[in-house]
Amino acid sequence: MKFQSDRRILAAAGIAAIIILCIAVLSISLSSKRELKGLRERQQEMALLREEIVSLKGRVDAVEGKKSLVKVKGIVQAIDEVFEPLGLKQKVKSVKSSGMREIGDSIEEEAEVQVEKIDINEAVNIFYKIENAPMLLSLRKMSMKTSFENPAQLSLTMTIALIKTK
Repeated sequence: MKFQSDRRILAAAGIAAIIILCIAVLSISLSSKRELKGLRERQQEMALLREEIVSLKGRVDAVEGKKSLVKVKGIVQAIDEVFEPLGLKQKVKSVKSSGMREIGDSIEEEAEVQVEKIDINEAVNIFYKIENAPMLLSLRKMSMKTSFENPAQLSLTMTIALIKTK
C-alpha cells in the first residue's frame, strides 16, 4: 500500500511538474509574441523614417549640387540668366542690389527686381525658372499688383537672393 501511495505522489508530482513547465513555456511564448509585435512595430517606424531620411538626403544633395554649380559672378548676372531664356529681359524695369552678408561658409547676395507689364503665365514661368535655376536662388519677398492701364497685366516686385560658397 505504501508503494502505491508513493507511486501516486510521484505521479501527482510529475503531473504538477509538467503543468508548471507548460505554464512557464506558455508564459515565455506569450512574452516572446509581445516582444516580436513590438519589434515589428519599431521596424515599420524605422522603415518610414528611413524613407523620410532618404528623401531629405536627396533634397539636400540637390541643393548642395546647385551651390557647387554656381558660375555667376553676382546677383545681377544670375537674374539675367533667369529672365533672358524667358524673353522677359526687356520687361525688367530695375535691379537694385541690396547688399551681401556672410552666413557660415556661404555668401548671400540680395537684389530687388521690378518687372512690369507681364501676364500671369509669364509670372508663373519666372517663379518656375527661379525654383529650377542651376544656382541656389531664393525668393525672399514678392508683391504683385495689377496694371492701371490693363488689369490683365501685372507688376512684380521681388527680393531675390543668390547663395554661393565663399
